[in-house]
Amino acid sequence: MPTRPPGGNILTLASLKTACSSCNLQDLCLPRGMSEAEVVELERIVAHSRPYARGKTVFRVDQPFRAIYVARSGAIKTYILGSDGVEQIIGFHLPGEVIGLDGVIEHRHQVTAQVLEMASVCEVPFDLLEHAAAHVPALQHQLMRLMSRDIVGKEQQLLALGDHSPERRLALLLLDMSQRFAHRGFSPAEFNLPMSRQDIAAYLRLAAETVSRAFGKLQRDGLIEVDGRLVRIADHAALTAFAGQMPVGGNRREAS
Repeated sequence: MPTRPPGGNILTLASLKTACSSCNLQDLCLPRGMSEAEVVELERIVAHSRPYARGKTVFRVDQPFRAIYVARSGAIKTYILGSDGVEQIIGFHLPGEVIGLDGVIEHRHQVTAQVLEMASVCEVPFDLLEHAAAHVPALQHQLMRLMSRDIVGKEQQLLALGDHSPERRLALLLLDMSQRFAHRGFSPAEFNLPMSRQDIAAYLRLAAETVSRAFGKLQRDGLIEVDGRLVRIADHAALTAFAGQMPVGGNRREAS
């Protein structure tokens, strides 16, 4: 079994006073590709790093859209409630990822965003952001990139929810989390999942018991090792092949 990293969760609360220019997430967030002067312009409109405790809501469905938000630490889930009142999770969001873009078109949020673990969140008023983007080309480009990434994220969820077995759905989610942790400088092979089994079930549209069995099956097959929320990918190539994804530098292989 893998051992837990020292200090528990690897996504710890960052300093609440860190500026965009010195934030270690700037390559993942709005400042990417912006000059120092342009980052200073952005900093004038960003409300830096408000802390949110676990379970707190950043915004709710149907709430008027006024800002977008960036997690600086912690993790956030976005969800809607089905007709039966059960959560249907739309996505899980890690540090450096923007949430709230769902409200741009209708001027109201289409989902609820709730903190999974203690988080530090930057708030960016959208009207001020639009005004700044009008005369900062790099910021305008980054906004378009973020909106495109939001669309890609929804497409990836549709892929995970396709006509796949529970084990393959779970494998796709774990590979996605692995890649996102790697982009943040963490190990792609061993990481703590910020979400519960129930949350994973609500995302993959499965029963919680089915998710637990899927974890057990992947572990018995030697693809992963699990200790609570700590996951170690024991055989990344085999897990990728099982999920039917294309390995780096290779050809797509279908899951058996």
